[in-house]
Amino acid sequence: MAATEEEPPTIDHPLLAPGVLERRLYQLRLAGTACEDDTLVCLPTGLGKTTVSLLVTARRLEEVGGTALLLAPTKPLVTQHAEFYREALEVPDEEIVVFTGEVSPDDRAELWAEATVVMATPQVIENDLVGSRISLSDVTHITFDECHRATGDYAYNYIAERYHADADDPLATGMSASPGDDEEAILEVCENLGLREVEVMTEEDADVSEFTHDTDVEWERIELPDEVLAIRDALNEVITDRLEKLKELGVARSTQPDQSQKDLNRMRAELQKLINNDQSEGYQGMSVHAEVMKLRQAVTLVETQSVEALRRYFERQRNQAKTSGASKASQRLVSDPKVREAMRKAESFDELHPKYRKTRMLLAETLGLEGGDRVIVFTESRDTAEALTEFLNTSFDARRFVGQGDREGSDGMTQIQQQETLDAFRAGEFEVLVSTSVAEEGLDVPDVDLVLFYEPVPTAIRSIQRKGRTGRQSEGRVVVLMAEDTRDEAYFWISRRREKEMESELRELKGMASELEAELDDAQQSLSAFDAEASAGGGDGGSEGSDGGGAERADGPEGQPGLQAFAPDDDPDEEPVEPAETTVPEGEGIEVVADSREMDANIARELSKREGIEVRLETLEVGDYVLSDRAVVERKSTADFVDSLVGGDRSVFEQVGAMARGYGRPIVVVEGEGLYEQRDIHPNAVRGALSSLAVDFGASVLRTEDEADTTELLAVIAGREQDASDREVSVHGEKGAKTLGEQQEYVVSSIAEIGPVTARALLSELGSVEAVMDASEAELRDVEGVGEVTAERIREVVGSEYAG
Repeated sequence: MAATEEEPPTIDHPLLAPGVLERRLYQLRLAGTACEDDTLVCLPTGLGKTTVSLLVTARRLEEVGGTALLLAPTKPLVTQHAEFYREALEVPDEEIVVFTGEVSPDDRAELWAEATVVMATPQVIENDLVGSRISLSDVTHITFDECHRATGDYAYNYIAERYHADADDPLATGMSASPGDDEEAILEVCENLGLREVEVMTEEDADVSEFTHDTDVEWERIELPDEVLAIRDALNEVITDRLEKLKELGVARSTQPDQSQKDLNRMRAELQKLINNDQSEGYQGMSVHAEVMKLRQAVTLVETQSVEALRRYFERQRNQAKTSGASKASQRLVSDPKVREAMRKAESFDELHPKYRKTRMLLAETLGLEGGDRVIVFTESRDTAEALTEFLNTSFDARRFVGQGDREGSDGMTQIQQQETLDAFRAGEFEVLVSTSVAEEGLDVPDVDLVLFYEPVPTAIRSIQRKGRTGRQSEGRVVVLMAEDTRDEAYFWISRRREKEMESELRELKGMASELEAELDDAQQSLSAFDAEASAGGGDGGSEGSDGGGAERADGPEGQPGLQAFAPDDDPDEEPVEPAETTVPEGEGIEVVADSREMDANIARELSKREGIEVRLETLEVGDYVLSDRAVVERKSTADFVDSLVGGDRSVFEQVGAMARGYGRPIVVVEGEGLYEQRDIHPNAVRGALSSLAVDFGASVLRTEDEADTTELLAVIAGREQDASDREVSVHGEKGAKTLGEQQEYVVSSIAEIGPVTARALLSELGSVEAVMDASEAELRDVEGVGEVTAERIREVVGSEYAG
């Protein structure tokens, strides 16, 4: 297409729809680098990071083939990318598929096999990888959108590790307008995603500047009225009182209500140490600390949001304090006289909050006097978003835009509702979008005339994301409301400092790909050296073990396998330790079925990375991991284990009883330290529970130190069951393997969940299943271990009409 003043030149490529993508030199340069190596692309919001990824995808599909995968953190963002790719790529629409949790796992596996481009949220891909439903071997380009999220345990990190290990010809691209607050954070993102190059374009670059316009940030100082300050001061008095108590315990150094979050975190850590030492002061202090956190939230709301937001917060606290499981902190909070006085003042405040007044004035200027079309108002609080939308609707056409989760007194928005709202905003059906952070990242919100921050944002990443919503194709305006002498001012200075630091870091990172690669290479070499050292047997440690006579104890007494028989054979030339059939192979053809609800832990992920181990995710009726047709594992942290003894929907005895009815080898893994220090329970009560699980239910109770230890244990058990014992995996347990007696016990034990011990006692005394069913309450009570309640429950189950 010929270039004209009215129609800018477009990009020609066999896999790109003609006339769709404007030819921008900076995008072509970024894509050129990203096609050659795994690259972090940093580009201001609104300047086409997705286009850069699309150009790389098109080139890889043409030159290499395979499949392209684009990951984005939210469902609306995934849907938006899919729409763009379907418009711009010369690939049949049905081959550009969207994966979210709303698509069933079986359907995803089928769609994956036929897709050319897959758009997905990372959690879905993570689950499909762990569950062995998909393979990344044929993926020739992967894009991590909003890649600054690749920290901690975020799903991006696992996917990236699997991708670089599994893909035949991998190429990764990370995209973000704001990859981190400092060089260390940016390098962490690069290392987690396996990115070796960093390409940065700023609005100062000549190639970029022609596509941007000035976006000056204006700071509007707001003076709070005396009535609002009085509410705040009353709450701060209570905070001071609670900090005084923490100071008496030796964990607080000051009673000033404006404690930093760092100091509050330090206090919590010190209180946790007291709890770990079973000191009652720790529990008391932790409850007081919880009060301080609730009160600080209330102060933040009244200072930076509105009195209406505070009223809603107080209402939730009152409702929470009335529930049966309410914490003492919640109950004390709403009953404190000074807090109650603050509540009354908030209820009686009927003036317009100054931030509300200023918001309405700015919108009137933009949409009325200046003839603007659209405004976005960002706020940290959903309460404020909802109350402010209601207030603004008296003068403007405003709609809220919030996340999907429902909260007490607040309905979330479904993905469809979010999409419909954005479509209507783009189409000009309303003029004001009042949004929480859900609209910050990457959503294609149209150019707006004003972005209003209802409060400063203390994180540079989020501030840059928000400002990127204006100034794309015309001059825009950004205004930040800042309440004087409040947390707003602190956040203002933090935000200013962090943004300047990020801009400086990005400039320094620009063009330093070689240094970055060297740093990452050094880290990898260090890991390789460690692995090599470990595989060598640990040097001196191995020698000392030999001198200790370990070789002479290869077998246990009477031919039982000794410790060496359970270790993997590291030396292929060495004679195997007898008995050979008990040696565990290194994960050859082993399958582990994990409950999909266990994905909060890293165990399934770690197992799925191991060669020769296949993990399958299912919703299990019993247990957390199935390792064979007879071995099922219930994993509990020490805290969860104790909690399950004293309450909850299902006790550990019910869970293990259900496991024992389906599997011959139920296993309970108790993970972590401090088993006898959880809650206020005598250690002998915990020991009694452990012995009951072992003796009454026939369960093996095993202790592990942490998730890594549990992972190793599960791998060894699965290997011994499936390789050494030649057993298959069955999520339904041992089919047809029970003796007649076991089947009779199974039938009786299922009555009213009475368990195997009572079932054996009933059968021994009464003689048959039929006799148990026909027995009267008096006859049932005559059996040892059967009390009045149990007898009544058995008769109710056996004698009542079917209630299906």
